[in-house]
Amino acid sequence: MAATAAMNQTDGPRQLLVDLGERSYPIYIGEGLLDDPACFRPHIRGRQVMVVTNTTVAPLYLDAVKRGLTGFDVAEVVLPDGEEFKTLDTLNRVFDSLLQRHFDRRCTLVALGGGVVGDITGFAAASYQRGVDFIQVPTTLLSQVDSSVGGKTGVNHPMGKNMIGAFHQPRCVLADTRTLDTLPDRELSAGIAEVIKYGVINDPEFFEWLEVNMDGLLGRDPDALAFAIERSCADKAAIVAADEKEAGQRALLNLGHTFGHAIETGLGYGQWLHGEAIAAGMVMAARMSRFTGWLDEASEERIRALVARARLPVEPPASMAASRFLELMAVDKKVLDGQLRLVLLKRIGDAVVTADFDRQDLEQTLASWEQL
Repeated sequence: MAATAAMNQTDGPRQLLVDLGERSYPIYIGEGLLDDPACFRPHIRGRQVMVVTNTTVAPLYLDAVKRGLTGFDVAEVVLPDGEEFKTLDTLNRVFDSLLQRHFDRRCTLVALGGGVVGDITGFAAASYQRGVDFIQVPTTLLSQVDSSVGGKTGVNHPMGKNMIGAFHQPRCVLADTRTLDTLPDRELSAGIAEVIKYGVINDPEFFEWLEVNMDGLLGRDPDALAFAIERSCADKAAIVAADEKEAGQRALLNLGHTFGHAIETGLGYGQWLHGEAIAAGMVMAARMSRFTGWLDEASEERIRALVARARLPVEPPASMAASRFLELMAVDKKVLDGQLRLVLLKRIGDAVVTADFDRQDLEQTLASWEQL
């Protein structure tokens, strides 16, 4: 499948296509999508719809989504909010609700919330009666630009983040930019971390745009946000189209994630937001790339400076020792045959997945913050 994302500009929402053959699906980006039946109806094949949301999002947007689902048999399950609830126990609450209401194999699940809700709902859809449809309705910037696109679903384990899950593509993604109006500033910055990632791994022009327009994003300029969401989704859609199940190129999307997931697991889920951990992880990956002799010092500083301007951490937590990082990174999903693979940078816009690095460079990277 060609590594392209088809774009269609109409009078309605912006549209992108994640090109996966028979599993292809659209991403709609715009205002006022939540209660628009025209966005939902073409992508629901049965009568039964289960909306999965959380205690924070439900009071804000559940009624609007239910209006958009007029004419279907709609039920809902409201989960607790937070990364610490991204567990098998919480997943079972979705299964309990589906079974109690006698939902069949033609049902559709709707994930209304951020990345945690999307990942849990997608995994429930992948597993319930061996697979049912679901729709992503992301309400945070991070989920709109990253976790809602690409079909990765799953839950955390005490020993590692996202270690239990499945690939299961949604029928569509509805990114209603109005939901960002209620997003706390900290959550907005966390989402910008994933936006920066796309520029760093393979889109240097977008990175330069972010350097110019960061204040507009933080100020919630609607045009800047719409452009950043569309560009991020297009970048991710192209990579997913080329490598749906992470056999190679898709692993580039994990820039900063090996370090970042170690931070999340080491501190305890929910202490740092996912985007905050990824931000620090990107800076760590940039520094290690410099220690390997690939990335020049000026480029490392540009990455660090942009992350800092987004009001995100540029250092790992002081409480995490290098030995703890190494212990947690050893159970990362990119470990193959006992070899840790990392996403490193040759330059801004040119990332590689490699196990061919000197262990001393990794240890020097981790030690460089311990010495501060």
